[in-house]
Amino acid sequence: MTSVRVGAWQMTSGDSWPTNQSNILQGLAEAKSAQVKLLVLPENMAAFSPIAMKSVASQSEEIITWLSQQAAVHGLYVLAGTLPLSYRPDGSSISDGRFRSASLLFSDRGELVGRYDKRHLFDANVGDAQGRYQESARFEPGQELALLDTPWGGLGVLTCYDIRFPEQARAYARMGAQLLAVPAAFTAKTGQAHWQTLLKARAIENQCLVIGAGQSGWHSPERQTWGHSQIIDAWGQVLIQRELEGPGLVYADWSLSAQDALRQSMPVLHHRLD
Repeated sequence: MTSVRVGAWQMTSGDSWPTNQSNILQGLAEAKSAQVKLLVLPENMAAFSPIAMKSVASQSEEIITWLSQQAAVHGLYVLAGTLPLSYRPDGSSISDGRFRSASLLFSDRGELVGRYDKRHLFDANVGDAQGRYQESARFEPGQELALLDTPWGGLGVLTCYDIRFPEQARAYARMGAQLLAVPAAFTAKTGQAHWQTLLKARAIENQCLVIGAGQSGWHSPERQTWGHSQIIDAWGQVLIQRELEGPGLVYADWSLSAQDALRQSMPVLHHRLD
């Protein structure tokens, strides 16, 4: 197979897991209908506010089981990004009350085949209605990179703020990544300024397909996210972008052979000096 249809499901997650669950189910159904093979869900898909995340974390095993079942039912590889988990990839518990912001990859048979924990935490003041963001107060940063296996090549995950750190994307490329997934909840202010530019940069400099799945719209009177979920090829071409606010599917056909040809004609990864 030289091409595959990939997609991103945009959401406006709230504090109710059953409501978010219903929206995820809609996304899976639409992706299956569109013959998507790999679907990326956004950051904070199961819960958005810190209080709601605590409740969701207590249900994490049930949610993981449900995601596994739905990936199998719909015949999709699903990158579920992200769930708050109270344990690390090695199974050890986090003792200070924080969580890991974990992205989980399920196969089209429902197998849990990979996990990546967000490494760069968003502690910043962007001057919007919320003002100060401090993810480190409720999340423990991940430590390890994890190149996840798919039938179409290695998948590197850059969760939201991770996208601002090109060395992480380059590390994935050196590990053999063919595509990069970006589950995100970019603020409206930073998203408008930087979202697409960063996605394009990571695609071009690493010659990878990039799938950006974002949260979109108002989640509270203070919190607005940018959305604009999109798929960008290794040349930096935007294959598709969701202009509308709120939930919706974007998908595109990704040509692996075209990407391989680009890498051969302009062997950037072999020309690096590091």
